[in-house]
Amino acid sequence: MGSLRMERTREPAAVADPALDPIEMTPLRVRVAERLRAAIVTGKLRPGDALTETALAAQLNVSRAPIREAIQDLENDGLVETVAYRGKRVKPLTVREVLEIREMRQHFEVMAVRRIVDHGTSVEALRGPCEAMDEAAAAGDREALIAADEAFHRTLIRLSDHDLLAQLWAGLYPRIHQIMSLRNDQDVDLADIAGTHPPIVDALQSGDVTCAVRLVSEHFDALADFDPTSIADPAE
Repeated sequence: MGSLRMERTREPAAVADPALDPIEMTPLRVRVAERLRAAIVTGKLRPGDALTETALAAQLNVSRAPIREAIQDLENDGLVETVAYRGKRVKPLTVREVLEIREMRQHFEVMAVRRIVDHGTSVEALRGPCEAMDEAAAAGDREALIAADEAFHRTLIRLSDHDLLAQLWAGLYPRIHQIMSLRNDQDVDLADIAGTHPPIVDALQSGDVTCAVRLVSEHFDALADFDPTSIADPAE
């Protein structure tokens, strides 16, 4: 009588569900820093506001340690500063800094426009943010308009296909976002802001680099009517 061979039943291999993203174990200090960074760049925490560990820990329902670490990260990013005998605060904007940021942003985006036209890159990806800005302006939603404006300019830089430019622009953008948020807290026409973007896309799509550069430059020149002293510390 032959021996009986017991064959092990194999379990079917697990199939990864593409709809399920892996759980990310983000450190608490990083999550706290993201919350504080968002509050600063959207103007909820304004330049000069004190950052007190005890108060922030209570608001965010965390201990003081991750608050301290997150504030240090933001200080390294240039969004927070230490004042002798007073502690940490949101770093005030100076008039010079506001003007220099505006100038650098214009140089970056004019360069992006030239590269997009030179390479014949499709700009259809810019239409969505334009539509989102129109909807936000119609609804009077400033935060949604700022988010859509950021998406437009971030996409413009991405379409330029220049890694270093994208890196430099990303490093500058938290301050750009902060300035735009503080500016849009004032009496500005959201429809006017939204309306400056579609003509840029049209010029890019038609390959008219002269017109595109002019429109991008005019887009930033419109900020010349904005008084930096209204959000900056003129003494610094």
